[in-house]
Amino acid sequence: MSLSSRREFLSTGAAIAAAPGLLSAQTRSDRPNVLVVVLDDLGCYDLGFLGAKDLRTPHLDAFARGAAVFTNWYSNAPVCAPARASIQSGRFPANAGVPTNGGELTPGIPCLGATFKQNGYRTASIGKWHLGEKPDTVPNAHGFDYFYGHLSGCIDFYSHRYYWGEPRRANFHDLWRNRDEVFEDGRYFTERIGEEAVAFLDANRNQPFCGYFAFNAPHYPMHAPDKYVDRFKELPLERRIYAAMVAAVDDAMGQIREALIRNGQLENTLLVFVGDNGATTEKRAGLAQEYAVAGSNGPFRGFKFSLFDGGMHVPAFIHWPARVKPGKHTQVVQSMDIFPTLLAAAGIGLPSDLDGHSLLPVLFDGAASPHAEIFWTNSGQLAVRRGQWKLVINGRDYNRDPKGWEPLTGDDALFLSNVEEDPGESKNLRRLHPKLVDDLATAAQRWQDSLRKSN
Repeated sequence: MSLSSRREFLSTGAAIAAAPGLLSAQTRSDRPNVLVVVLDDLGCYDLGFLGAKDLRTPHLDAFARGAAVFTNWYSNAPVCAPARASIQSGRFPANAGVPTNGGELTPGIPCLGATFKQNGYRTASIGKWHLGEKPDTVPNAHGFDYFYGHLSGCIDFYSHRYYWGEPRRANFHDLWRNRDEVFEDGRYFTERIGEEAVAFLDANRNQPFCGYFAFNAPHYPMHAPDKYVDRFKELPLERRIYAAMVAAVDDAMGQIREALIRNGQLENTLLVFVGDNGATTEKRAGLAQEYAVAGSNGPFRGFKFSLFDGGMHVPAFIHWPARVKPGKHTQVVQSMDIFPTLLAAAGIGLPSDLDGHSLLPVLFDGAASPHAEIFWTNSGQLAVRRGQWKLVINGRDYNRDPKGWEPLTGDDALFLSNVEEDPGESKNLRRLHPKLVDDLATAAQRWQDSLRKSN
């Protein structure tokens, strides 16, 4: 069945001028392959290299040991589709046409697939898309030579059906290869992402490639084969299934690493690994219609959907052995920096209207964050971070208390934290710093007003 509806630039050594869409001759011969790997609803500290004691992720840990690990990496949104729009486009979600989960990546916008395809890369989007289901917004329409995965926000891991829209939208099957629907009932989708990713790497071992591998785990539904679940028999059931889902992703990452080594591509492949947002407490991710308890956001306050750090402070590293030294980076950066970083690394001129910045100065020279301030908005919440200060306006925790899904009121409707001293955002300092609160609130409102109104 066919799908019918459904600013800166750095080269290898110095800044050079390049017109958008044209490769510099200086970098044409040694440009890196690029991979972006995204996990879905992953807890902020739920990986071995970040200190998780009950989860085991040896393959991701191996990547991280050779990578630049960022400890202050923020998503551009605490929910799936807007976060992914920023990864794809280097723009704030609204400026990419996806202010909420219902948006679609603006047709024709410069983005990961189209830009790298125009510059001689083979491109693939494998896994979760969630950025459009119409003929002009599916991955192939955005420049990906190859697509395998689902277009909606989530699917059953075995039947590949979307069940969560009723009564507004009847459930439907949602698995595609390019623009054609394919049926693979009973095959565990995380494993299929790994298999498809490896096949893409093997098929393009002799030419530059750009891969976007978007795992839908550990997003609900909470499904995992026994061979993964049995690794964690000591854990409570809900955490056990979550751990198994993460372990399946980790095994797939091991296969991806082996393919890169086998093909002689590991050294000169720039791989960005990132979570889309923090762990969720949604009841549909829990047991017996109770709030989910499996994912951990560590010391941070809030969960998915929240503008407190638990919703947006995500795991991230950049692995590029040929150029990037392993180590930790504390600079504050955002996921919209991925696209310009990859373009700069590949010697491709940056579009003039990006909101993100190349992180090559941070990676190569230890430069300061390219952001004096960073901003977010979601479901009536507004937030800004400037240095160690963070202000959340009309914040919600989205925790395991029904009241946590409602906006904070009274003094706490303006919640100022020193997140370096208080990463859990537990103390409201607004009364101690009224001028700072006014400055940050004004900056946040001006930023929100600056977003493209057509979106």
